[in-house]
Formats: sequence, C-alpha cells, structure tokens
Amino acid sequence: MADLVRELGLPVEVDFVKLSSYGAGTRTSGKVKVVHGLKSPIKGRDVLIVEDIVDTGLTVSFLMSYLQNKKPASLKLCALVDKPSQHKVPVTIDYVGFTVPDKFVVGYGIDWNEKFRHLRDICIIE
Repeated sequence: MADLVRELGLPVEVDFVKLSSYGAGTRTSGKVKVVHGLKSPIKGRDVLIVEDIVDTGLTVSFLMSYLQNKKPASLKLCALVDKPSQHKVPVTIDYVGFTVPDKFVVGYGIDWNEKFRHLRDICIIE
C-alpha cells in the first residue's frame, strides 16, 4: 500500500480494517470476522479499498458491505492480485495489479497466518 500511496501523488488519509477468514489454514473458512474495525468516519467521503489479494471474494464482499453501511460518497476497490478462478461471489475490482493462477501466494504484503508478508516478491506456497 505504501508503494501505491507514493504513486498516487495526492494527499490521502489511511485507515486499516483487519478481517480474517483463513485462520491458520490455506483455505478460507467461509466465515469473515472483523478483527480490527474502521476508526475514521467515511460518511460522504471517497473511499478506495486497497486489498492485497482477492481470492474467493467473500472477504472483500463482506468489506464492501461493511463500508457501504457507513455511507461513503464513493467506494472503489483496488487489488494487487486477483485469483478469478476461485471467486465464489461476484466481485467488481476497479483497479487490478495482476491475476494469478489457483495457487496459494505470499509475499509483498500477502501473508499466510501472519508469515511471509515481508518477502520482496510474490511467491507460491507448495
């Protein structure tokens, strides 16, 4: 996200929402929970969700509903990585970095059970 903010070239405010649906596994549980909620009010504001990866779409769909309920002026989704072969719900991604095959990826901010986020590249867990 830091790389994206630098490239935008305009002042932005950043807030974080932490959601979980994986736990310690490599497959989603299908149940999304809010681990850390939004702190800043977004009513009437333009909001860009910056997501590391869209896999099943369940988490991002949950997040979109969570944020829509807070009445932003606009809501867009940006994802570094999309895995369309795994979508279980329809997802509209306004800005996509690139798509990946049906493999479990980590690195460049994407974690597995809070590990491997620090890797400089996006790698496949085998």
